[in-house]
Amino acid sequence: MASSILHQWLSLVGAIWLQSINGTNSNFPAYSSQLKQLLSISQIQLNNLAFASDAGKLLGWLSGVAAVYLPLWLVLLIGATLGLVGYGLQYLFITNQISSISYAHIFLLTVLAGNSICWINTVCYVVIIRNFPLDYRQVAVGITTSYLGLSAKVYTVVVNAIYSSTTERAKAYLLFNSVFPLIACVLASPLVRGINSVGNSRKMKGGFTVMFLITIATGIYAIIGSFGSVLKRLAPLNNLIGMVTCLLLPLVIPLVEKMRDVLAGEWWLNKEIKVHSSIIEENTIDLEKIENENASDQNREEAVKEEIGVKLMLQRVEFWLYFFVYFFGATLGLVFLNNLGQIAESRGYSGTSSLVSLSSSFGFFGRLIPSLLDYVFSRSYKYMIPSPASIAALMAPMAGAFILLLNKSNIALYTSTAIIGVCTGAITSISVSTTTELFGSKNFSVNHNVVVANISIGSFLFGYLAALVYRKQGNYEDGKCMGMDCYRNTFILWGSCCFFGTFLALILYARTRKFYSQRCCM
Repeated sequence: MASSILHQWLSLVGAIWLQSINGTNSNFPAYSSQLKQLLSISQIQLNNLAFASDAGKLLGWLSGVAAVYLPLWLVLLIGATLGLVGYGLQYLFITNQISSISYAHIFLLTVLAGNSICWINTVCYVVIIRNFPLDYRQVAVGITTSYLGLSAKVYTVVVNAIYSSTTERAKAYLLFNSVFPLIACVLASPLVRGINSVGNSRKMKGGFTVMFLITIATGIYAIIGSFGSVLKRLAPLNNLIGMVTCLLLPLVIPLVEKMRDVLAGEWWLNKEIKVHSSIIEENTIDLEKIENENASDQNREEAVKEEIGVKLMLQRVEFWLYFFVYFFGATLGLVFLNNLGQIAESRGYSGTSSLVSLSSSFGFFGRLIPSLLDYVFSRSYKYMIPSPASIAALMAPMAGAFILLLNKSNIALYTSTAIIGVCTGAITSISVSTTTELFGSKNFSVNHNVVVANISIGSFLFGYLAALVYRKQGNYEDGKCMGMDCYRNTFILWGSCCFFGTFLALILYARTRKFYSQRCCM
């Protein structure tokens, strides 16, 4: 039993490390302008590369199928290998170590690299869903997902600490994008196995309390570090040391658990047989309680929603409402973040990497908030807000943030980026539990990859329209566009779409309100 609980915490720490370096596509805005110059491509071609990274998610369902039939450690290493090839060959090309790679080849490599993220994500989700009981499953998923939002911050801190040249930084992002996930996957592969959600909920509650304190402290440090970079008051090396320390802190929980096991073992050996018998009896009672809790969790999970496969899911009205809510919400936010480099450049703002770091830090907190609320109210379902209602509440301020971007001040840029980062992160986190709530957990690995496939569609449509407006307003000599007109119409369109998505989220809530009310009463 003790070893199982220890493995639960180790698997959570492993998932946190994997997610911290898995968001390789999120740092694209930090080097997109430099990549555009290095490759001598237009804004539309650059946007196509951003789309290519998201297009990899169209094949994300392959990772879900692989997770059903292959060992999880193998699925993890496949994802890391795809990223190594996708980003690694691009790095070798822009550093002139290999030649004769066309733009079409770079596009396909970017698709491959984008798909690699799905494989690692799928393994992290499956491990957490298998290893934690229902009461703490969303909490654990939310924590690991929040660290995925921190990826751009992690990469930016590392690159800024090592490189000073803007051109070298662009190359460094591609190098680290290819190498870091591979290293993390090799280290984490022994931990990625399921143990069927065995554990004492009372003991786990204390561990999650400490984990939340560590995670919140990490988020606060990330935001302080981002503002420190903007104000140039925090040395890059110090920022890197602080971030590495924050990522190592979650190890405290499994280390304490291991020490407790060792001390308990010594104490056990020094007791008489009678004491042994009483402890065994108590442990047997505790084991029965845990088994009853797990059985209750399983019964509640089965009663909450029937298990639905992909074919049946695609026939549900709720799925299509959910699909387009995500499309006009989280997907639209990700498109904004993909274009953040060009948006900042057009407004005459030079600190793009700091802005990306800021959006990543607030996105981290956005992803964490839903799991924190779920943790606080984990035993009081009647106080929980249904997921569709939560998404609607997040999309409204996000729509307002797009309109705020029509203001040309840097304060408006900072504020809007922070709001969109928080809301996008929160919707992304909530969507994981929403998929399991509406369609069950058995087919989650495939179902959720089908849902997030809309990211690639939105990336192309929204991104391509933004690139057309950008080109229309730009300088035909160098292809650059400077001024507020470059994205004014785009912001109006994005804001209107987000308001429409809010309306769809309210419809989804109305259709599922009865289901959520029954869930609260169980």
